[in-house]
Amino acid sequence: MKIMKLKNIILATALGATVLSSCSDKMNYKEYVVNDEEYVKEMFGRVGGFMTQIYNDLDADFGYTSATGYCNLSGAMLSSATDESVYSHPGNHVEDFYNGSWSSTNTNLNSNIWGKCWDGISYCNLLLDNFANLEFPHYKLDTHYKEEMDQYKNYFYEARWARAYFYFLLVRQYKNVPLKIHHMSADEANALPQVSSDSIFKFIDSECEAIKDSIFKDYGAVGYPTPAENARANKLTVMALRARAALYHASPLFNENNDKHLWYEAAKRCQELLTEAAVETKGLAGNYSKLFGSDSWSDSNAQREYIFGKRLAASNAFEKYNFPIGMENAGGGNCPTQNLVDAFEMTNGKAITDEDSGYDPQNPYENRDSRLAAVVARNGEQWPNSGGVLETYANGANSSSVTYGTPTGYYLKKYCNASTIIKNTGANSDKHIWVIFRLGEFYLDYAEAALNYNYLNGQGDNSGYVGPDEGNGLPMTPAEAINRIRSRAKQPDIQTGLSYEEFLKHYENERFVELAFEGHRFFDLRRWKKADKYMGTIYKMSITRDKDGNLTYIKEPYTTHKWEDKWNLFPIPNADVMKCGYKQNPGW
Repeated sequence: MKIMKLKNIILATALGATVLSSCSDKMNYKEYVVNDEEYVKEMFGRVGGFMTQIYNDLDADFGYTSATGYCNLSGAMLSSATDESVYSHPGNHVEDFYNGSWSSTNTNLNSNIWGKCWDGISYCNLLLDNFANLEFPHYKLDTHYKEEMDQYKNYFYEARWARAYFYFLLVRQYKNVPLKIHHMSADEANALPQVSSDSIFKFIDSECEAIKDSIFKDYGAVGYPTPAENARANKLTVMALRARAALYHASPLFNENNDKHLWYEAAKRCQELLTEAAVETKGLAGNYSKLFGSDSWSDSNAQREYIFGKRLAASNAFEKYNFPIGMENAGGGNCPTQNLVDAFEMTNGKAITDEDSGYDPQNPYENRDSRLAAVVARNGEQWPNSGGVLETYANGANSSSVTYGTPTGYYLKKYCNASTIIKNTGANSDKHIWVIFRLGEFYLDYAEAALNYNYLNGQGDNSGYVGPDEGNGLPMTPAEAINRIRSRAKQPDIQTGLSYEEFLKHYENERFVELAFEGHRFFDLRRWKKADKYMGTIYKMSITRDKDGNLTYIKEPYTTHKWEDKWNLFPIPNADVMKCGYKQNPGW
């Protein structure tokens, strides 16, 4: 980011501690040094330092530090709290999500995202209230004064977007939360009541509407390097947040009366985004696997689809956690389940359970959806570049017989950089970008919203009908939206003439496959209120090898996840319930 960071003295005194009191919107920038506020106001770049901190507080579910993740899970991703994967290191706190140990006092699961969101909101409010409308008069003769002032003014649109995004994270996990839109003292903040999720979603929508045409569309046009600045919020980022929030607002967890208007609004917001993306020459990347590779942050193919992502410094931590056990310094990590592998269709578009699919249980990876090879590493393939051929069969070099070896028969490939070396000799690092918004998601979001709107509008053929709204109609059928995604994967178009229930089943499967390990599954199951349907038996692939080298594949149950409906929402941390008088979420 082309933003000057605040000097160390400002980070230490003006901003206070990195982690603020979760119920406090207080930043004591005058607590130690009287002139800190004035020091910040001297240069627009120092004000921009607040934006650096705000962007640092955005989420990324790579799992390797609590600072960039949702929870303190020591390498585990939220995927391993779903039917997507199993973490190979038993006893990790990710298990608390499904073993009954989750509680309002479990700080490993609860405190990080709650605290970091309020920290981020506090920074946004401070920036918006205390550092607006500055002119930096002693820089007016600078050659680039106008460009610098344009960038300075844009900070405030970025901050409003970020504040709305933090509120989205809070509402999807906690539902009813306080609405803090001004910098205030701790006592004032603590006295704020919770407001309904409906109010929070409306706030997000109104904020995005207010700033979408004012925030920069293209940072390159104002002197920022591209594509390096894909980590800054722009018009498409604002529209993407608005569209995703609208989908959540319409979902069963928040739309308890199944109001069809909310589904229509979600479809409309997604269509607005897709239309604007086309104007800006955005589109689906030609190569799915390129979206998550080592050069995705700069690859033109990937950047075509990216809307916004959190770029992290060069590191090999993610690879150390997730490369196959048996390699030097490898951890095994988040291992895809057989549940996920089974979701990938055959190349003819049929599910492997279809008797006409051609699926061979003893040759299970032949003629499968190409995305499978981009997401999952399996027995017999070379993975990664610095490793040997994977041996996940019983007693193989990378099998469950090795401590922390895969419990499911698979290793994670998506987001791992295959060229990374994690050995003590010759180790290297690569940049990683956590994709927060990409176009592929919004074709699926549109399909879900349009499908449900059509159904509630009393239409029969939900795969093909485009229902009327209050005057306009939706321009794309649910099937057309999904087929954009399937076409990229070279999968046949979805069958037409399906019932609502049949189409929904196909949709949920398509979303499972396309968005695997991108942080969606954990929250999709909750907003649909369907975790009990999917979070039951977790399956593995057991492979044996005879003396002649012949392999036998057997799908077997690995474990069973518990589920309680109260887990659809996070518990509000108990300390804040006691201190601020918040109403705890049901069941907690």
